[in-house]
Amino acid sequence: MNLSTLKIDIHNPSASQDTLPDVKDFVGQLKKLALRPDIGFIRLAEEKKLLQQCQSIREKYPLPKYFIHVGIGGSSLGPQMLIEAIGQGPHPKFIFINNIDPDQIHQDLMGISPHDCLFYFVSKSGTTAETIAHLSILSNWALSNSNGKFDFSKHFIFCTDPKNGDLRQLTREFSLDGLDVPADVGGRFSVLTSVGLLPAFFVNGQPKSLLDGAQHVVQMAMNPAIQNPVWQTLNALLLWKNQGITQTVLMPYSSRLKSFADWFVQLWAESLGKRTGLSGREVFEGLTPIRAYGATDQHSQMQLFMEGPLDKALIIIKVAKFQNDYPLKGHFKCASADKLSAFHLSDLMEAELEGTLMALREAGRPYILITIPALTSEALGELIMFFEILTAMMGHYLNIDPFNQPGVEAGKKYAFECLKHLADKNA
Repeated sequence: MNLSTLKIDIHNPSASQDTLPDVKDFVGQLKKLALRPDIGFIRLAEEKKLLQQCQSIREKYPLPKYFIHVGIGGSSLGPQMLIEAIGQGPHPKFIFINNIDPDQIHQDLMGISPHDCLFYFVSKSGTTAETIAHLSILSNWALSNSNGKFDFSKHFIFCTDPKNGDLRQLTREFSLDGLDVPADVGGRFSVLTSVGLLPAFFVNGQPKSLLDGAQHVVQMAMNPAIQNPVWQTLNALLLWKNQGITQTVLMPYSSRLKSFADWFVQLWAESLGKRTGLSGREVFEGLTPIRAYGATDQHSQMQLFMEGPLDKALIIIKVAKFQNDYPLKGHFKCASADKLSAFHLSDLMEAELEGTLMALREAGRPYILITIPALTSEALGELIMFFEILTAMMGHYLNIDPFNQPGVEAGKKYAFECLKHLADKNA
């Protein structure tokens, strides 16, 4: 059985060695979760149908000059994280339209032709207001830049609920290609569905390797007989939470994983920030995520992490081997350059990471170090499933529902009330 290659090291400055929860209980609860018919993200690693559908779509369409991904929240953060981590070639250039800022949309579309674009509209419900608004804008833009004649069936792909919602209806009405977001997978857990797999196909991101990596973590997390990194991480975070450490910093030492931290912020915040517990009692539960990345944020947020309130635990991701490297012996000679001249850039990155860990230990600050051998598609799949399982199981042990988002829904409701008020005012 293949197990994950990611390794963890936990620095616990507390004298407490409590184990919450027991690893056998953790594995038992995870196996129960994997069998729930309404929670499907754990089973995605074995899902072949979505992979085949995405491959068929990829083979149908020529490689575009621009791949315009339209979505918001989990419908955008996950795919953007994948593309930035995998790395883009010269074509297609990815443009993520993920906010309703008209100035940004104008800038995104400046100087490009709709005939050079493949548009991928993603909305699990098929009715997301922001995505439907973008659909109207982009269809108008395509027509106005094509003398009113534009073949949407060659340029527009929808990804949405298999049966319901406006986007699904439009695929039927206009004979557009449509991919499925499984009904049992929530938006913030959907990156390993068609939501992220189709974009990965367009950058040769080895989608099958993503799923293989995810499956390795599932196997590892369900094995009580081994050192279980997901359980160990959960146990440390719960222990520290009981000591008042309620903020979780995710800090990859990799620019390509910068958007991974953005994706984690939504996953952690939207899943764990809950007013009401499973008992129906008000609990105002949650762990606050903080996004950082090394070595850049050593020069901004690290001062707070090192000497600020003792309410933060750092999860640091280390890439053991980079794909590229540069010698630091250069043309210009000076004392500070001489100190670096015997090394490569990756040596400096590792030294700064190790120096940060030493300083955190000296300051008595808790951290978890996750190491991956290299940033491959398989390793990325491992990281994705690691944090998805960690989040879901954290919700279980906090006695809240990590799969809903009532606080988000309330804001949507009031937004439409505001639009109605505006319409009445202008009538």
